[in-house]
Amino acid sequence: MTRLLGCDYSSSPSKRKQIVIAWGEAAGDRVVLKQLQFFSTLEDFSDCLLTPGPWVGGFDLPFGLPRELLETLGWPVDWLSCMQYFAQLSREDIRAQFAQFCNARPAGGKFAHRATDLPAGSSPSMKWVNPPVAFMMHAGVPLLIQAGVHFPGLHDGDTQRVALETYPGMWARRVLQRQSYKNDSADKQTTERWLARKNLLHALVWGHEELPVRLKLSSAMADALVDDASGDSIDAVICMMQAAWAQQRFEQGDALYGLPHDMDRLEGWIVNA
Repeated sequence: MTRLLGCDYSSSPSKRKQIVIAWGEAAGDRVVLKQLQFFSTLEDFSDCLLTPGPWVGGFDLPFGLPRELLETLGWPVDWLSCMQYFAQLSREDIRAQFAQFCNARPAGGKFAHRATDLPAGSSPSMKWVNPPVAFMMHAGVPLLIQAGVHFPGLHDGDTQRVALETYPGMWARRVLQRQSYKNDSADKQTTERWLARKNLLHALVWGHEELPVRLKLSSAMADALVDDASGDSIDAVICMMQAAWAQQRFEQGDALYGLPHDMDRLEGWIVNA
């Protein structure tokens, strides 16, 4: 049986802000949450990526940069070469080059976007602040490449360990619209956000017209997801469920796991966007 993995990622993990991995399995029309793992270092996360397959993982970090940005900067426009070039830059280099690109553009259109950003409602993958998703990619994608995983549509690897870009905020908004359900700051971890997580979990378990996959879990696991005020645990579970949706597409004969066949093979695509 193919295991399912969902990852809520941090580019600078610590005991306070850990990387969360949700492991599950498909069971009929449900996805069963089996385990949550927490990693305080990138080394431990890298070791997890070597877990023998078969597994399909959804990772909450960008897998590509906007083509417009790369062509303007004169970076490689082959995905692997681009990621290798990106990985050898320092964060200061990235910030300087991206800021120079933005400064040359008009107000309201500073950032370049990937084609997947609009349907997913995601932040531009070149953002280095609020949230710093470019630095998440800078820290995460090289580890995935080093682990030898398979990136459908982007780069061939071990097809028993499949990595897909996922975005939990997309599914959360389908249920909660713009209602906030998480915050890392203790003074902003309110009852309203606790209730929002409870409502989100209810939709994941009992079904929602905008969510194509349903979750099964123990009462103890449910309490853990709702009580994690950072939202990292429930985000990891949503990534796992998005990976399950992609695995269903693969089992139906789609080698790209539900990603558009005409997607830009440099920019990548977010599962189910």
